[in-house]
Amino acid sequence: MSQGQKSVCVYCGSRPGAHPAYGRDAAALGATVAREGWRLVYGAGDVGLMGEVARAAQSAGADTFGVIPVHLMAMEVGKRDLTRFVVTETMHERKKVMFMNSDAIVVLPGGAGSLDEFFEVLTWRQLGLHEKPIFLLNTEGYWTPLTDLLTHVVDRGFADASLLGFVETVADVPALTERLRAALNRDTASSSV
Repeated sequence: MSQGQKSVCVYCGSRPGAHPAYGRDAAALGATVAREGWRLVYGAGDVGLMGEVARAAQSAGADTFGVIPVHLMAMEVGKRDLTRFVVTETMHERKKVMFMNSDAIVVLPGGAGSLDEFFEVLTWRQLGLHEKPIFLLNTEGYWTPLTDLLTHVVDRGFADASLLGFVETVADVPALTERLRAALNRDTASSSV
């Protein structure tokens, strides 16, 4: 990674999902990461949305950093042709390495694993352990039930309203790109002061 290059961590499904728009947005995000000069940090799989985002990023010339636990190498088809490929012993190590090597987090549609990753970084943010921006790409309204749940948690008194400000939901890749640019440029400006 070049000095000053920003890294975007992408959490997403190891399956393609039931709607073609999920794969289309994953590929568009991968291409955007390359076009913007950012590095893709992701789960190192070559299947599902993970494979889509990585192949698109690679095809467009992005620096790619993949992290996969040894027990998922076969299941997620570990993508060894990345710029950097890290194999960890555990899922916990995988999540830590991905988080520590990123400046922003984007969550695409996914299943329990993506939710686990999302809630961990959201909880860390709530506890003041980081200030990295977290984005939900709400392709075809996929994350609307999740955002409703977060509002429910706040409304029922299990979290302060500030929780809702720690995650930003965006409807499409162009809107996400704009928000990522603003967040990553703000981070650059504040770190250079």
